[in-house]
Amino acid sequence: MKTLTVTVDDDPTLPPILSMKKRHTLSIEWDEMSHDYQRYIYHLQHCTANWEPSDEIFESDYMSGLNNQLVEESEKSFNTTQIYTHYRLQLPSQQFRPLLSGNYCLQIFHEDDDMSEDTPVLEVQFCMYESVASIRTQVSSNTDVDFNRDHQQVTLGIGYGTLNVVDPQRELKVVVFQNRRWDNRVTDLVPNIRNNSGIEFTHNRKLIFPGGSEFHRFEILDVHRTAMGVERMDWFDPYYHATLFADEPQHNYTYLKDQNGVYVLRSSDDIDDATTAEYVVVHFFLQTPRLPGGDVYVCGQWTGEPFNPECKMEYDDINKQYHAAVLLKQGYYSYQYRQQDGATARTEGDFYQTENEYSVLVYYRGQGERYDRLVGYSVTKTGE
Repeated sequence: MKTLTVTVDDDPTLPPILSMKKRHTLSIEWDEMSHDYQRYIYHLQHCTANWEPSDEIFESDYMSGLNNQLVEESEKSFNTTQIYTHYRLQLPSQQFRPLLSGNYCLQIFHEDDDMSEDTPVLEVQFCMYESVASIRTQVSSNTDVDFNRDHQQVTLGIGYGTLNVVDPQRELKVVVFQNRRWDNRVTDLVPNIRNNSGIEFTHNRKLIFPGGSEFHRFEILDVHRTAMGVERMDWFDPYYHATLFADEPQHNYTYLKDQNGVYVLRSSDDIDDATTAEYVVVHFFLQTPRLPGGDVYVCGQWTGEPFNPECKMEYDDINKQYHAAVLLKQGYYSYQYRQQDGATARTEGDFYQTENEYSVLVYYRGQGERYDRLVGYSVTKTGE
C-alpha cells in the first residue's frame, strides 16, 4: 500500500478537519502495487478526544447508512513502469455520512479480514467540528525559557459561547499541536484563569514548542528532468531514481516559503496524475557527523506516521552522512529530519523566526452527555 492521500474539497493543503456547517467532501485515496483487484471494505468509528472508541454511543447515533461497505472506485495505472491500482473513497456519500462532531477513525480492511482481530491495511483520522466555542491564540518568541532564541510559546483564550460549562477542568479538553503533527500534540492542559465566560492558558510551560526550521522541499514533475531540490535523475531497472541535494543542519535561520510537511501529487505532462504518475526512488541525504540521541527519520505528512520504518536513515561512515531511499509518487513534497523523540534540534536546528502553524481543538462533554463533541477549531500561523 502506497501514497495514502486525504484531501478536503480536492485541496491537498487543507487538514482533514471539517466544519459541520459546510458541505465538505473528504477524499481518501491510495495505491495498491499491482493490477490485481482487491476487495476493500471501510469501517467508520467515532472516537473520544483521546482517540479511543466512543463506547457510549451506537453506530446509528454517529452515522447514517451502513458500515463495512465495499470501496467501489478503483482504476489501474496506465503506461507506467511500476504498475499499481488506484483506489478512492469519498465522504459523505448518498449511502454514508457522519452525523456528530468529534474525532473519527476510518479503517480499511480486506473483505475477508476479521475486523475484530486483523490489523486494518489503512487507517485515517479526521475530525468534524461545531463552531460553538471561540478561540483566541497568540504565539510569541518571548517565552518562559528564552527570548528570541529557540522556542515559541502559545497563549490561549477559550470562550464558552452557548456551552453550559459547570466544571471546565472535567468537561473541556483542549489540544494544541504544531504543523499538523499529532506526535507533538499537547493535552491535559490546566487553565490558570477561569471565569463565567471562558478560560485562559497563559505562561504555560506545556505550550512552549521548539521553533524548528523551515521544511525542505523537492519536486519531481518529469522523470527525465531535474526540478526543485533534485540534483540528478537516473534510471536503474526497474525504477527511476531521484538524487536530492544533500541537506545539512542549520546554524542560522534561513527563510524558505514552505508547506510544513504537505505533499501534492502532480506531474508536468499527465492529465490524470492518480493513474499515470510514475513511482520514483528518492534518495535523501543529511550531511553531518553521526548524531547522538537515536535514529534519524525523514518526516512529513506524506510519511503516514511520525516515524515510518521505510523512512529511517542509515549512516554512511565513509561519506559522513545519513541516507534514506524512499519509493514515492511524482509530485511536490516538503519534509524535515527528526530523531525519534520528535526533536529537530540536532538535525535541523531550532529558531524562533520559523513560520509554524498551530492548531487548537476544543472538546466538550457536558454533564449527562455520552460523547466528546468537538466544539471549536482554530489555526494560527506565525509570521502572518
